[in-house]
Amino acid sequence: MDSIAFLVFRRMRTPLLALILAHAVAVLGLVLMPGQDSAGNPASMSFFHALYVVSYTATTIGFGEIPEAFTEAQRLWLVFVIYATVVVWFYSLGTLIALLQDKTFQRAMTERRFARRVQRLRTPFYLVCGYGETGGVLVRALTERDQQVVAVDIKEERIQLLRLENLRLYVPGLAADVRRPTHLVEAGLRHPLCAGVAALTNVNETNLKVAIATKLMHPEIKVICRADSHDIEANMASFGTDHIYDPFDIFALYLATAIQAPCLVLLEEWLTGLGGERLKDPIYPPAKGLWILCGYGRFGKAVYRHLVEQGVEVLVVEAEPQRTGTPATAWVQGRGTEAETLEQAKVARAVALLAGTDDDANNLSIIMTARQLNPDLFVVARENHLDNHELFEAVGAQIVMHPSSIVAHRIRVLLATPLLTEFEQYARYQEDTWACELVSRIAALVDEQVPEVWEVRVDEDDALAVWDAALRGNPTTLGNLLQDPRDRDARLPAIALMLARGGDRELLPAGSRRLQRGDRLLFCGNAGARSRMRWTLLNHHALCYVQTGGSAPAGIAWRWLGGRRH
Repeated sequence: MDSIAFLVFRRMRTPLLALILAHAVAVLGLVLMPGQDSAGNPASMSFFHALYVVSYTATTIGFGEIPEAFTEAQRLWLVFVIYATVVVWFYSLGTLIALLQDKTFQRAMTERRFARRVQRLRTPFYLVCGYGETGGVLVRALTERDQQVVAVDIKEERIQLLRLENLRLYVPGLAADVRRPTHLVEAGLRHPLCAGVAALTNVNETNLKVAIATKLMHPEIKVICRADSHDIEANMASFGTDHIYDPFDIFALYLATAIQAPCLVLLEEWLTGLGGERLKDPIYPPAKGLWILCGYGRFGKAVYRHLVEQGVEVLVVEAEPQRTGTPATAWVQGRGTEAETLEQAKVARAVALLAGTDDDANNLSIIMTARQLNPDLFVVARENHLDNHELFEAVGAQIVMHPSSIVAHRIRVLLATPLLTEFEQYARYQEDTWACELVSRIAALVDEQVPEVWEVRVDEDDALAVWDAALRGNPTTLGNLLQDPRDRDARLPAIALMLARGGDRELLPAGSRRLQRGDRLLFCGNAGARSRMRWTLLNHHALCYVQTGGSAPAGIAWRWLGGRRH
């Protein structure tokens, strides 16, 4: 507001002074000019009448000569007033129109409207800095779960695209440089309902500045950052950034896990999938044989490190080894798009190929050339831009890695179901047979679609009936929640994945576990199981039914009669 007032007064200072001066001289002259009354006697005009006459004369309205007919001197003075004030009015109006068209003024007004919209938010929201591919995927995923979002991006065309998106919720957007703390404050960084900040620009230094500003101005909220440099990651972690996601390390770990424990990867994909998606089939990357890795940049180095740790034979193809460096094992110089380079990399005996350069056209060319030389290759492709998704689907790669989607997917899971992120971390320490058994159990519950995953907190808001039962000394078991409130002998199509109590975590807890106040539970199953479980959690009669088979008396008289009967 201060900047808008400053711009108005700076640009309109001269026109306003000219307008005031012109009216003052016109009024004073009209008062001093000799006039006459209705009887023809000399009389001067009052300041009020003079101001009134100048006002309708200067604005070209023209009401006539009042309060009395003018003398020749007064009419002569009004001729001067007409031309002088009209010129000043045109000058003032022209300056005002130019001000309204000024980019700086329009920018200030846009920021003011945006800040007012953010301040009027009455539900918790997340601030997404960067509405590129990662930010766009995350915003759509969050709004689909009815979570409010505010977006800021440095490019105006991206914010215009946001306004055209058919999102479930209205998302306030601002084209601004998030490196300036002022814009972060306008976007709601200090708003009491700001639940977290996600720095997802494609510039590491910008994400770092956003994280620093957030921790300094609002240290209590959650900060999530994207980074593809280990140095930047270390810097972010040094001042307490809550979550740092490197898409290259995430995918490299995913690929290594898929080689050693394919069921564990399948379990994670099923649990973190979007509602309505079909269950994915398991993928079995070859654990033995030669892997050809095209591209030894940041992504290639991350994949190479994890594959070598798994004992996989890897041969690197790199076009600019002087820039990226070379691995300790065998490597070939070239882009990999030429048959000659792939033949030098022994593609005929290779079992898998990873096209991991930062150019989608080269990656597609590498895959097509390699498939002509060895049709049986297991192919992993790096997709740098979502616009090329259809091309990568057509090329037939078994695994397609998109950095933006990976980061957005992880953040969506973290914000929507935090316990699921913890479950994934603990599940990685289990045997693959454990994951295969759990996958089989989940497949028996759902109908070819990804299961719904939800959290339950034993408190007065999320589980009122269970909370009250615990206060009365009648604890609820986990098995009670998995009973159907319509038929207690039937079991809901759901699985309890984890129980969180204080700092302890228990995977696949037994149904006999008694629930305590403050417990957090993670379930998966179909959507019907979730809605029916809510009856047991919130309705005292439903809880009593699954526990005892009857319904507890509700009124005072019925409770007294029930006590007499017992």
